[in-house]
Amino acid sequence: MGPVVGPVVGMVGAGQLARMTQQAAIALGVELRVLANSFDESAARVIAGTRLGDYRDLAVLQAFAEGCDVITFDHEHVPTGHLEALTARGVAVRPGAEALVHAQDKAVMRERLTAIGAPCPAWARVSTAEDVEGFGKEHGWPVVLKATRGGYDGRGVWVCASAADAAGVLASGTALIAEAFVPFEREVAVLVARSPHGQGVSYPVVETVQKDGICVEVIAPAPGLDPEDAAHAQHVALKIANELGVTGLLAVEMFQLPGGRFVVNELAMRPHNSGHWTIEGARTSQFEQHLRAVLDLPLGSPAPAAPVVVMANVLGGADPDVFARYEHVMAHDPGVKIHFYGKEVRPGRKIGHVTALGTDLDEVRARARHAAVHLATGEYV
Repeated sequence: MGPVVGPVVGMVGAGQLARMTQQAAIALGVELRVLANSFDESAARVIAGTRLGDYRDLAVLQAFAEGCDVITFDHEHVPTGHLEALTARGVAVRPGAEALVHAQDKAVMRERLTAIGAPCPAWARVSTAEDVEGFGKEHGWPVVLKATRGGYDGRGVWVCASAADAAGVLASGTALIAEAFVPFEREVAVLVARSPHGQGVSYPVVETVQKDGICVEVIAPAPGLDPEDAAHAQHVALKIANELGVTGLLAVEMFQLPGGRFVVNELAMRPHNSGHWTIEGARTSQFEQHLRAVLDLPLGSPAPAAPVVVMANVLGGADPDVFARYEHVMAHDPGVKIHFYGKEVRPGRKIGHVTALGTDLDEVRARARHAAVHLATGEYV
């Protein structure tokens, strides 16, 4: 292999987010290296610069960082202390440990968001049945218990109707916070990017549709959202990125309440499922934007490329031969774009997504849903 001709970005993690980041890196002339657990992982299958190793091992991370201009992530699980150690050695880690911890630890996130005045549900750290009982008496039932670390796609979240319901969760010894149950109208997300020198941009507010704790559809922009409410949500997300010192992407998942108000639900500091629509649906994809941001390049336009964009996740079904169903989807609707992650098919697992663009919301949603359902199951809808 010849000498490196452009900047080198090291991404810890080799899932589908790293895989799609590679597509943007190629166009930018950026060399992307990934740290994978095995060569069978989604990104490791397509990226020549794949290194194998355990991200929980500081020596592995230090070796991986050698020769990289910047280190970034496709997940938030690297120990905070390891990131601090890399930074102390002069490694450019983006986002840095002081920012990323807010996406790693929900208690730390809630404390900081409360301190900066971001809208949050009532919450508290809890460790005993008495703690949960007292929280429920003050804020009402049901009470939502969340693992402070490690939860995703609905995992690590328990909606408890009583203290008895909470007993089993508490018995596990998991570090928890309690949150007041939010009677929201819908879930939305705001994706923003921020560079080291402080430039920030926001993509349109999107609606995320969840089923069994998993996002199944993203609609951009969120339909029927008042422009002033949309601008407020974007302002909140940009403020959080600035106050936390985020470098790269920040996805702010929110609950929309009656009257157009919002409360922040979760944070992610990496490319995010709510931003997959941007590959075809925005002037600058979230993956290119993340690379621009962590390399401190001028950020790209987040403007949408069509009035309506819908992304539908393809969830694994009983039949693993997804590729055999491409022919129908492509012939039925040549305008739909398919993204397959090269992952082993398992029921309920995110194995890809489809994106449709247009002007009529109902039509575009139907096109995306038809493609996603047929790829997953072979059924026609």
